[in-house]
Amino acid sequence: MNYETLAEIEWKVADWFGIRTHIIVPNISWGMLLHECDLAVLSPTGYLWEVEIKTSKADLVRDKSKRKWLFYKERKIRKLWFAIPEKLLNAIEHIPTFAGVLTVSQHGLVHEIRKPEVNNLAPKLTEAQKFNLARLGTMRIWKLKRKLIEMEKKDGNKDGH
Repeated sequence: MNYETLAEIEWKVADWFGIRTHIIVPNISWGMLLHECDLAVLSPTGYLWEVEIKTSKADLVRDKSKRKWLFYKERKIRKLWFAIPEKLLNAIEHIPTFAGVLTVSQHGLVHEIRKPEVNNLAPKLTEAQKFNLARLGTMRIWKLKRKLIEMEKKDGNKDGH
């Protein structure tokens, strides 16, 4: 692994935040926010954080040119980070200044290069919103289980051993 793909970065960043201390849900595209979110992180204090993952300079430039950054100031999000492979550190000027920056090295080490600004207007999530986030997370698990079963059948390994 060189920790440059979406899945690799997603995994290392989730681990960096702490999967035992935070509820971390990948790829929310409906049911919670007004925009797609690569990683939604529920802090132990009840605030919602977001991590946007970018794997290429072209992706950073494209989103900046579309003024996509305006969506990242959503009221529910208390903190926003961009996670990038370390090799993209020279493209940091394409990341909005209010966002934190996390880099992932080729060895899988995560470094916080810049801390995010805190959106003090973001409220703590309600119990219903927390439940909804957890529900969306469990939906991802069952989708992955289905993919594993399909892969096992394709490989001829029907019992998973």
